[in-house]
Amino acid sequence: MPDPTQPSATPDFLQHDRPPVPDIVVPRGLQPFHLHAQPVRGRLIRLGPLADALLTRHDNHPSVTRLAGQTLALAAGLAGALKFRGSFSIQAKGNGPVPMLLADCTEGGALRGYARAEADRLESLLEEASMPEAGALLGSGYLAFTCDQGPEMDRYQGIVAIEGETLAEMTDHYFRTSEQLRTFVRLACDRTPAGWRASAFIMEKVAGEGGIDPSLDAEAQEEAWRTALALAGTLTDAEMLDDALPSPQLLHRLFHAEGLALDRPRSLSYGCRCSRSRLAGVLQGFPEDDLDHMAEDGRITMTCEFCNLDFRFDRAEVRGSAGRA
Repeated sequence: MPDPTQPSATPDFLQHDRPPVPDIVVPRGLQPFHLHAQPVRGRLIRLGPLADALLTRHDNHPSVTRLAGQTLALAAGLAGALKFRGSFSIQAKGNGPVPMLLADCTEGGALRGYARAEADRLESLLEEASMPEAGALLGSGYLAFTCDQGPEMDRYQGIVAIEGETLAEMTDHYFRTSEQLRTFVRLACDRTPAGWRASAFIMEKVAGEGGIDPSLDAEAQEEAWRTALALAGTLTDAEMLDDALPSPQLLHRLFHAEGLALDRPRSLSYGCRCSRSRLAGVLQGFPEDDLDHMAEDGRITMTCEFCNLDFRFDRAEVRGSAGRA
């Protein structure tokens, strides 16, 4: 099979093949749960080796890689709470050393993401802190949560100003201000002896109806939520990133006395959706003069920001917007 990143005799618009990227699936990457008859539900996300495959596509400083890994796990966790067809994305734009942060996950668990860092500004920040948190890396700006179900459906998007030192705090701020939803979010990402690992724990207080013990009044429901918060607060990064500790076992440690019920787990996979055909379509939207400026030695190179692969196109084969009938 020819390399889809390189020119070939096959027309570009017919080349939909997956580029040479890792083929990794984590069968139980997302484990939903709820507490029987209590107003508590949540999800535990463990990316396992998928985190290393996604994060090592870019040579970023560990602090940036850590933030990107947290965002990937968070995107998978929030997508797992929705019933949709399409993609769910988290995007942060700020004025800090990492002006762009993006992760998205499809309804099938295909995950991708990247963080764009400005080397000079990041170096200055690292003189003050060796592992800066999300607030320092992103600066002032906004955080957007988007559910895109295709051109025939309205796109839902929630946007909130970046507030908080960590990505978990920023997410909690979004849910409190935009969704009026009480949540507990813990994110972890670090390089372990087995490679980069990333995890997210997301817990929500649901409305007092549907599956909740009718004998629980508002005060009893609040007490159940406080108990769940206290137990979730004992969770450690080491536990979240331990490949040898299965998600059901970890959740059992936390909630075995609170009526823990596990729902059907979901798989997560390496999900960059770039292709030669898609990038060729993007090139065709440029004017001919712009394409001429983009070409070097008769070729145009486009880099996928997610998988960091270079796709090369013969300039003579690319017809821009001014060159189409």
